[in-house]
Formats: sequence, structure tokens, C-alpha cells
Amino acid sequence: MDLERHTWDTVERLHAWLDAAAVLPPEQEKLLRVLKLSEEAGEVAAAVIGATGQNPRKGVTHTWGDVEAELCDVVITAMVALRTLTPDAAGVFAAHLRRVDERAAGR
Repeated sequence: MDLERHTWDTVERLHAWLDAAAVLPPEQEKLLRVLKLSEEAGEVAAAVIGATGQNPRKGVTHTWGDVEAELCDVVITAMVALRTLTPDAAGVFAAHLRRVDERAAGR
């Protein structure tokens, strides 16, 4: 199985797991999954501050490996949120990535 298919299969399983545990109305679940991105981005910021020792009271509390892990959490959360919005998350993402790549390359 190729990496892309494996990745989206995993996202589909995570989406199904969250749906199975959902207790709120679908529209609220959708909003909260999108808002979860803000929480995860905050954890990236905290890890960067901790990796650079920018809080003099705490000093160095994280590693750059921690930052990498938090960034992965942001990516996963965004992918699951996208899947929550559309069953064709993989197709939507691929088309958007292609447009961004074309813009970046000046094509």
C-alpha cells in the first residue's frame, strides 16, 4: 500500500473513531474539530518556547523533537477536520496542494 493511501486510510479510521464517540450534534462536532486546530497550534508554540528556553522561569522544557511531534499533531488534526467536512478529503487536499505548488512555481 502506498504511503498516501495508508495516510488517508488512517485519517478515515480516526474520523470514524471520533464520530463513534461523538455526543454533540454533528454541526457542533464539526466546529469543535476545526477549533481543535487552534489548541494544537498553541501546543506547537509552547514547545518552541520550551525548546528555546524563552520562559526564564522554566528554562528549556522541550526539545525540537517535541516541536516535530506537535507539528505532526497539527497536520493530523487538520486532516481529520478536513475529512469531517468532506468525504473526499484526499481529493480536496490533493487538488489544493497542486494549486499551491503551481502558484509557488510561478506556473
